[in-house]
Amino acid sequence: MYVFGYGSLLWYTDFPFVEAIPGVVPGYARRFWQLSPDHRGTSDKPGRTVTLVAEQDSETWGLAYKVPDEAVESTFAYLNFRERAGYRCEQVQFHPDDGSEPFSLYVYISIEGTDNPYHTGPTEMEEIVSTIMTSRGKSGTNLEYALRLADCQRRMAPHFKDDHLFDLEKRLLEACSKLQVQDKILKQLGYDLPHLKTGDRDELIPLPVLPFHGIQVAPESARG
Repeated sequence: MYVFGYGSLLWYTDFPFVEAIPGVVPGYARRFWQLSPDHRGTSDKPGRTVTLVAEQDSETWGLAYKVPDEAVESTFAYLNFRERAGYRCEQVQFHPDDGSEPFSLYVYISIEGTDNPYHTGPTEMEEIVSTIMTSRGKSGTNLEYALRLADCQRRMAPHFKDDHLFDLEKRLLEACSKLQVQDKILKQLGYDLPHLKTGDRDELIPLPVLPFHGIQVAPESARG
């Protein structure tokens, strides 16, 4: 079984896998159109996380994790709980970066509808920025989530450009500069913002290498 990671699964899996294959899911765009009432926000003030939205001419880059047979049941149970706030499991086609044969895998996405109060649909970027800058949940600040995702995308797949994600990153950094934000993720990821203190940098998080494909992710302590 393969599971597609395109959000926090890029740096925090917490389930066993034997291979991580880089590639794209065609026909879907990654958007910050999902509210997070737990990991990156609260029920009173939800944050924002990504989902996949059907869009004919788009594609989303990520990692296909191969889960060993003996761990399939426990992995589904874990992911069903982790993604319980509005996400559901679907099957989509995955195209590996190396040009090998496409294959079907599972992915957790949110679908707009009456049974999912957390899917916002199209949202102005200003509103997304405002939410991310002021939200945090049990897994950390919403800002950390958004910037870590942008960092993973740029570092793991420099050949793939995600305009929505990188435009959001630019706006968030501008807001951080304007508001003199001191979130430790800014230093950990090495953002060169004028207001950040020099000589008082947090130690950079080590980035171990995933098996088989030489892709780097943050350790499990950097939760999604």
